[in-house]
Amino acid sequence: MSTLKPLIVILGPTSSGKTEMGFKLAKKYNGEIINADSRQIYREMDIGTGKTDIAYWSKGFSPKSLATEINFTIGLKPSLQIHLINIKNPNQKFSLSQYKKLAIKAIDDIHKKNKIPILVGGTGLYISAIVDNLEIPKASPNKIIRQKLEKHTDEYLFNKLKKIDLKSARTIGENNKRKLIRALEVCEITGKPFSSQQIKGEPLFNVLQIGIKTDREKLYKKIDERVDEMIRIGLIKETKKLSKKYSFDLPAMSGIGYFEIGQYLKNKITLDDAVQKIKYRTHQYARRQMTWFKRDERIRWIEDYSEAEKLIKKFLK
Repeated sequence: MSTLKPLIVILGPTSSGKTEMGFKLAKKYNGEIINADSRQIYREMDIGTGKTDIAYWSKGFSPKSLATEINFTIGLKPSLQIHLINIKNPNQKFSLSQYKKLAIKAIDDIHKKNKIPILVGGTGLYISAIVDNLEIPKASPNKIIRQKLEKHTDEYLFNKLKKIDLKSARTIGENNKRKLIRALEVCEITGKPFSSQQIKGEPLFNVLQIGIKTDREKLYKKIDERVDEMIRIGLIKETKKLSKKYSFDLPAMSGIGYFEIGQYLKNKITLDDAVQKIKYRTHQYARRQMTWFKRDERIRWIEDYSEAEKLIKKFLK
């Protein structure tokens, strides 16, 4: 039996129902949630990052019933403690090492309160940093290298990374410019592949990883419905407001949803085109998430809440 303190992880692709399950489990098992979504760390970016789900489920409403009655504001105080959400402005840098440090502190603080920490999200690298106690490459950001890389397209950066670090390229994908630049930057500074420097350390916690299994076609349908709902409740208005304060060149503003609506606001594409592009990019992202998670044989895949309950009861004994 492990002497390490427990940590429950709820993971899966976008739109798979992680937030709903995380809140239900936290309420049942006296837990607190730690966010493991790399986009939900940013303030003011609410609708496009799915924080609406957090507000809905923390208040005990279903998304559809609440969305028809009120305009969403993340300012609503949730009934459960959520850590590492709304901690940075969109123009502030935030690294994997920063996330790891803050997440471990949050988990330790939850344990001190004799509660169960529940890590909820779909950013594989964030989850791995905690579960595997990753040693993050110690390469400080280099402004000259970054400026040089920023000038190139996502496709160019992706192909460049494939030549020198195929493993990282496959993990990151071709539509994440910020992470592509960081991987290439580390490769250039250290002279070693980025992937070879993410070394696993001794485990920090006794971890149960629960993955939500979803049928691909059903997942795509849920994604498409979610995108339509984002448009309906104000993604265009939110993006327009953000664009008055932040450049679309920022990594946060080039994320799925905000970039496409930005293109629409600049009259470069139609709204229909923007919506279709958001859906397509989100499908791609969900596939990359599942590719990442399927490599980890420790994940216990479930289809519904009752299966998760059974696993947790046995784990906590």
